[in-house]
Amino acid sequence: MTKGFGATSTTDDVLAGVDLSGKRVLITGVSAGLGVETARALAAHGAQVVGAARDLAKAERATNEVRAQAANGGGFEMVELDLASLESVRACADALLADGRRFDAVIANAGVMRTPFGHTADGFETQFGTNHLGHFVLANRIASLIVPGGRLVNVASSGHRYSDVDLDDPNFERTPYDPMIAYGRSKTANILFAVEFDRRHKARGVRAIALHPGGIQTELDRHMAPGELENLVAQINAQLGAAGRPPFQFKTIPQGAATSVWAAFVAPAEEVGGRYCENSQVSQITDALISPVSPGVRSYALDPERAKALWAKSEELVGERF
Repeated sequence: MTKGFGATSTTDDVLAGVDLSGKRVLITGVSAGLGVETARALAAHGAQVVGAARDLAKAERATNEVRAQAANGGGFEMVELDLASLESVRACADALLADGRRFDAVIANAGVMRTPFGHTADGFETQFGTNHLGHFVLANRIASLIVPGGRLVNVASSGHRYSDVDLDDPNFERTPYDPMIAYGRSKTANILFAVEFDRRHKARGVRAIALHPGGIQTELDRHMAPGELENLVAQINAQLGAAGRPPFQFKTIPQGAATSVWAAFVAPAEEVGGRYCENSQVSQITDALISPVSPGVRSYALDPERAKALWAKSEELVGERF
């Protein structure tokens, strides 16, 4: 097991001494936060980075530092991708396939969190449709571009612990909508997708990993009510204090993106393939009662039969078999 990295490790810590010259990476969600830092760190170490974003003008402004650091031998270019529209996802995948250049890693980083009830362009519940189904179609369509030895990295969340997927009612047609339950379902789906993608592709040397970046203040919490995040942190700290533990501290963005670059290029493939990671380590499975900020992954999120069932349901929903 890779030693020496933990919750406070940054992207530069985990990539220290790593030369990514000749490596090519696709990262979704490069218009803010983790996606920008992931792109910066990889480009600064010599990688050719393709950043995907829905709003290219916003991403252009957000990635000045990425381009500046890519000047040291790396590279950075952008492609348009709206994960809430399968037409856009397929157009992006078709363009990448037509280009034909291979990828050493695909980092499915983009996502939405706790959105009001709504639907994607294709009629899927917003969070499940954007966070899972958009990436499901994109990654599967371009799977042939991932080189042997390459990896798919799905940025999931400890939020998966709020809910397993609901394969009978994925769009909340019969279930009362709860934004956190919907987020939990979508993040569990990210993990299960990695489990089944890994099973299908590991024979050719391509592995898939899911991860939790940690608690970070990014644009992801923009749908929370004023004061809601502060109240949540106060509740968590009261629980931690009662247990005699230090208070919760948000990670910086470079600390949050560290696990993504670690999983993509540093961690041994056989240790992380098909697994869930956090703090640049493989997480332990636990179904016990744990605090919202304690590490651990629920067993349902790594259940191989559940992963196969989600894959089949996802194919049915998007009307495409992979």
